[in-house]
Amino acid sequence: MSTRPNTAVTSRLTGMVCLRCAEPWPVADYEAGCPRCATEGHASNLRLTYAPGERGVSLPYPDTPCLGEGATPLVELPELARALKLGRLSAKIEWCNPTGSHKDRMSAQLIARALDRGAPRVVAASSGNGGLSVAAYAARAGLAAEIATTDALPQVYRSAITAHGASIASFAGSMTRWQHLAKRVGQGAFAATNYKVPAIGTNPFGIEGYKTIAAELASETMPDLVVVPCSRGDLLSGIRLGFEEIGACLPMLVAAEPFARLERVLAGADYREQFAGDTAQASIAGSTVTWQAVAALRASAGRAVSVDDGAARAAQRRLAACGLHAELSAASALAALAAIAADGGLSGRHAVIVLTGAGSRDPGDTDLAARPWNEAASEEALAQPATTGALPQRTDPSVQQKRENG
Repeated sequence: MSTRPNTAVTSRLTGMVCLRCAEPWPVADYEAGCPRCATEGHASNLRLTYAPGERGVSLPYPDTPCLGEGATPLVELPELARALKLGRLSAKIEWCNPTGSHKDRMSAQLIARALDRGAPRVVAASSGNGGLSVAAYAARAGLAAEIATTDALPQVYRSAITAHGASIASFAGSMTRWQHLAKRVGQGAFAATNYKVPAIGTNPFGIEGYKTIAAELASETMPDLVVVPCSRGDLLSGIRLGFEEIGACLPMLVAAEPFARLERVLAGADYREQFAGDTAQASIAGSTVTWQAVAALRASAGRAVSVDDGAARAAQRRLAACGLHAELSAASALAALAAIAADGGLSGRHAVIVLTGAGSRDPGDTDLAARPWNEAASEEALAQPATTGALPQRTDPSVQQKRENG
């Protein structure tokens, strides 16, 4: 890992700002997140800032190793809208991206950043979609890639990842992948996913790619609420940043999660805790949350909704009856929407559900052996997160309440 920050080449890119404390920073890759927050024992991602320019959203790398990502369909679901007593229900079909998931929007920017830094290879920890996307975009750019995954990764993903020339490092537990990424980053690799404890989120350059979803939605119609399947909150945060950059009224953002994590944080739990749970919703599993996800929900007066596997499967069937076979994790967005619409409080409102992946290769539904589990990290692992050293001692949790601007 370089000891000197690497500066981007985009002329309109002016700096970075912490999502938690609002401290400005020069353009660089901050592997441990905001340096100020880190000294206080917190973990917070940053966002990029730009000089005024054309209307719409800005990207750090407008010219990327493109595969045709973005501009995905917005499909109307009038039958489900009536059933849920909504004014309108739309589904953003993100599996129409080149490798079959929303991750392609992020991968395009991440690979461009890795090339700009002159990284010898890119590494990522993934349960499937993200790893496949990184492998494809790295291949497009002629960059070596390694995907760290668990032994439960279905063969359909293994075959696709290796077809792009990427190597696979497989481990028994999910947290071990992050330790492996830390080692690779120390050897000069570029990390295309989070690998820190407490979790920070993916490199901000990649998250910028998700702003395009907000831009596409706003170009058609401004929804009242947007429901997003959520784990570490990269997608959720990117959509928030996109709407804010456009200058439009921020819709209420709803995070669909397989068990209470963000829901507990919004109720008062410390976001740096571990939140255990078991789920077949592989793409949004995991025991950690991030400040960027908390900030997105608070900024939009949003909420988190826990969706168990039974509710997600019921939602998956309802979508299939409308012609949309969604990945189990993606279907959780409809289940979360149904839960908050049950009392009729969304009557007349326009909701968008972001369907992140297709059900045709769903590891949580087609392979019971792929059911993820949250490996309990040892105290030593948590005390020595995947960084250049241990984070400082935590400050009083009330600090995070006082600095939720960003």
